[in-house]
Amino acid sequence: MSDLNKRAIDAIFNISSCFGKDKHPNLILQEILEALETTLDYRKGMVTMIDPDSGDILIEAAQGIDKKLWSDIRYRKGEGITGIIMDSGESLAIPLVGKDPRFVHRLGIYNPESAFVGVPIVIEEKIIGSLGFTIDPAERYQLSKHEMIARLFANLIGGVMSRLLKAEKEKEDIIREKDKLHYELKGKMRVDNMVGTSKVMRAVFENIQQVAKWNTPVLVRGESGTGKELVAKGIHYQSLRSEGPFVKMNCAALPDNLIESELFGYEKGAFTGAVARKPGRFELAHKGTLFLDEVGDTSPAFQAKLLRVLQEGQFERLGGTQTITVDVRIIAATNVNLEQAVSENKFREDLYYRLNVMPIFLMPLRERKEDIPYLVDHFLKQLEKESGRKFSIDAEALNTLEQCDWKGNVRELENCVQRSAVTSKGDVIKNNNIPCSTNQCFNRLLHNGGCGAATPTAVTKPSVASDNNETKLEEIANERDRVIAALDRSGWVQAKAARLLNMTPRQIAYRIIKLNIEVKSL
Repeated sequence: MSDLNKRAIDAIFNISSCFGKDKHPNLILQEILEALETTLDYRKGMVTMIDPDSGDILIEAAQGIDKKLWSDIRYRKGEGITGIIMDSGESLAIPLVGKDPRFVHRLGIYNPESAFVGVPIVIEEKIIGSLGFTIDPAERYQLSKHEMIARLFANLIGGVMSRLLKAEKEKEDIIREKDKLHYELKGKMRVDNMVGTSKVMRAVFENIQQVAKWNTPVLVRGESGTGKELVAKGIHYQSLRSEGPFVKMNCAALPDNLIESELFGYEKGAFTGAVARKPGRFELAHKGTLFLDEVGDTSPAFQAKLLRVLQEGQFERLGGTQTITVDVRIIAATNVNLEQAVSENKFREDLYYRLNVMPIFLMPLRERKEDIPYLVDHFLKQLEKESGRKFSIDAEALNTLEQCDWKGNVRELENCVQRSAVTSKGDVIKNNNIPCSTNQCFNRLLHNGGCGAATPTAVTKPSVASDNNETKLEEIANERDRVIAALDRSGWVQAKAARLLNMTPRQIAYRIIKLNIEVKSL
């Protein structure tokens, strides 16, 4: 066996160990070029690859060449020796580099007395790159053998290049999917995608758009179930921090000692069970937003520690001594009457002022009932996405929902709509599907309240004085006919028809649209 063949086998053996390593393909290419230089004395080795976007030729790896020289180099199609090899798909074995006019010498690194061998890298009959290197001038007499060896290693490198292309594609797909999800999430959190047309909700939307431009703390206040977290997300995803994380923590769900470790993190060995360092929510929210829900239910001791972080932007992990600085926007939420809590020394006054820079109040659903039809529509569309069934609700059932007090607010309404959809035999939710109409209202069970009327049937039967010769409106079974009859008697003045049916003008306008009633002009 000749010395060249033996060295080639040694090179194959050395290179084979590279493929079992869990490394980036570029690092494997670099190790292959190093092995070729060490065992076969192939110098200035270089692997190039075609950029699929531009068609230019890029250098992916080089041995014995300063990366500053080649990292930004691009060859056009057919340019130089590399371009010729990839354009023709043929190997080149050049005895004397300095006398071949096809070299463009962009890098200026080749010894003009050296010989050169270059071969294409082919995957599935497609040229994707090239392998080239210089050899000692004394080896000119066996250039053909070096060319054969180069083809062998080009095939091996082709497998690595295939992995490289796949890795790059997966990386691009991940980035594209991440951007898509972020765009969709940001779209879902746009203010105009939140449900509500009442005056109080329009004011909330305006506040969200205004405070999103700033980094000031926000305190979202309202009863449980009014959508405080949704408002917090809306502020974050409309702000300049939208590319950063949105981290949330329910302060009422954990005791004080766990809240502290969750919020500030801890070092290994800080307490029994702390087997490794854990970053806290403040660290995780760096450059983003931290949403502290139910902050009014925390203890004064914890409030003091929270105040320090808000004032200084610094803290230490439990069991640690290193001071950590973070850039975090705070959005807090509570259903507690903080003013009363401050007067009773249950909530720190200085923390109250620190959090309450920009308050946003969410009204309970019972005080904005004109939003109920739009919320119901929203929940039905959500159910359609989840179940594949297109649901609707008849006017009588909607009227029942509008009469409820909704002490559980929007969350309770959503629960009720879902229950009604589950119990409906068809795709139309009717009055007998509404829990209130069958004495199964959770609100009534919990609060002795629920629907405003004493009996479910009374809710859906508006009374109106009428002449004995006329058919009473409440005796008309079909809701559409009842609305049309009221409009007829009121001369098609919607405000008057609404009074006849004990409705608001907004409610009857909604029914006209939903029941597809053609409005007459008199």
